[in-house]
Amino acid sequence: MVAKIEYIEKIIATYGQAAEANRQTSLREGNLVVVTAEDADDVMITADLHGNRPNFNAIKKIADLDSNPRRHLILQEVCHGGPAYPTSGGCMSHTMLEDVAKMKVAYPEQVHFIMSNHELAEMIDYPIVKGEKMLNLQFRYGLQEMYGPATEKVREASLAFIRTCPLAVRLPGGVMVCHSVPENLEKIDFDTTIFKRELELADFEQGSSLFQMVWGRDYREENAQRFARLVGARVLIHGHDPCPEGFKAPNDIQIILDCCTKPASYVILPTGEELSHAQIVERIERLP
Repeated sequence: MVAKIEYIEKIIATYGQAAEANRQTSLREGNLVVVTAEDADDVMITADLHGNRPNFNAIKKIADLDSNPRRHLILQEVCHGGPAYPTSGGCMSHTMLEDVAKMKVAYPEQVHFIMSNHELAEMIDYPIVKGEKMLNLQFRYGLQEMYGPATEKVREASLAFIRTCPLAVRLPGGVMVCHSVPENLEKIDFDTTIFKRELELADFEQGSSLFQMVWGRDYREENAQRFARLVGARVLIHGHDPCPEGFKAPNDIQIILDCCTKPASYVILPTGEELSHAQIVERIERLP
């Protein structure tokens, strides 16, 4: 059943408000969000959700942003996965993207939804196939099921929101949260200016530095060290890579969290302490 026009108009408006909130976040510096101890007491870091509604609800409950006004929440990668519409088989994860936009509007200074490869894939129509299914097509079926003739207007609004998402969040003590890092940095010329300047259409295309950053799965320590030097970080926290145990630490610089299955993991970091890689790993918790 197609949503009522009033609801459709509200969703389109929400995406517009969320995009503006992304642009106007006071801690935003270029395409980074920079959180200091003056701005927050702690930061809850989560990872890929892929439409997992129970895990998303658990994250919201733990974050409890109403009761913790000095807590920030980092979210990433909600598209593609989770339940499907029974009639068309369309992916329902678009509703989670809508909920993220609503959260950004409700908590514009506390919620940071960073750019991830599946959201970028939606934005540039980059095909992703898993389990012999075209995830982009399933996602489009879901939008069509919900919004009917208004599908393209809703989709355009959602892509405008994604386009404004920060690329990473920098925390005190040299911690940087980004979806992943580029592969084989010793062989490519990674453009670090994407973190500072206004992004152009070419920055979102396949093969760009942004594209390489959110798609990379190179977890060699030397590659991590090279990226950390480029961005001035000591510890890198990512999503992107499936973790059967809920998280993994492939080297002494990177930590990978996973929130889309069980066990799923998150970490809350105080902003007033400089924690080592090992100390951060010790703080990782499981979602219930």
